[in-house]
Amino acid sequence: MRVAVCQLNARDDRAANLAVASDLLTKAAAAGADLAVLPEYVDYLGPGAGAPKAEPVDGEFAEFFAAAARRLGMWVLAGSFHETGPDPERTYNTSLLFDRSGGLSATYRKIHLYDVEIPGRVSYLESRGVAPGTEPVVATIDGVRVGLSICYDLRFPELYRQLTVVGGAQVLVVPAAFMLHTGRDHWEVLLRARAIENQCYVVAAGQIGDHDPGRTCFGRSMIIDPWGTVLAQAPDAVGVTLADLDFDRLARIRSELPSLANRRM
Repeated sequence: MRVAVCQLNARDDRAANLAVASDLLTKAAAAGADLAVLPEYVDYLGPGAGAPKAEPVDGEFAEFFAAAARRLGMWVLAGSFHETGPDPERTYNTSLLFDRSGGLSATYRKIHLYDVEIPGRVSYLESRGVAPGTEPVVATIDGVRVGLSICYDLRFPELYRQLTVVGGAQVLVVPAAFMLHTGRDHWEVLLRARAIENQCYVVAAGQIGDHDPGRTCFGRSMIIDPWGTVLAQAPDAVGVTLADLDFDRLARIRSELPSLANRRM
């Protein structure tokens, strides 16, 4: 399986963001990708006052990426968007997975919400406007089990253990808008840890650069193998980064170092 991480700098112009996303998907398909992963909030990352109205899973956002998947004949993990939530004050932060024909294959609502207060540095309370999801989700892509997650989920290893042990995941995807001040110290470490402890490939697509108001994302989208080796890493720019996943290697690692089989909890 060839996978692509599409790194972009979404701002407050939804049409422009979607145009860039479409271009990156086209480049990924031209490079032979079977699956392309886009970042969290791929359609808009800007002031809340200008945010697009929340949509259902069959709204305009879904139609756009379903059409792209169908046009390119490629699996597309459409980062995330604001899905209509459980009440007027809150949305869901939702990833949609589309198959090669544009069919909606899986829906995942972000479980762990980013509520962080660091005096003088950052104040971000995602739960003010977003409701948490409740269900881990594993999808099958061309016979491969793929566990879904979003950004802040990365800090909660119990989710990925469930995706792997209960859901049989071989690949873990992480669309993200990981902030610069934590990303430069934690992003790669956490991604490699999730790969090593679950003996899975990790495919992580991030936002890059400045986003109003006063938010900067780390980028460094990457693809990591089950040994924790970084197979590919995006430069600090908008673009597409690819790698081939070898599932014989995954099986060999799990056989020679059977940590999943040896666990007692």
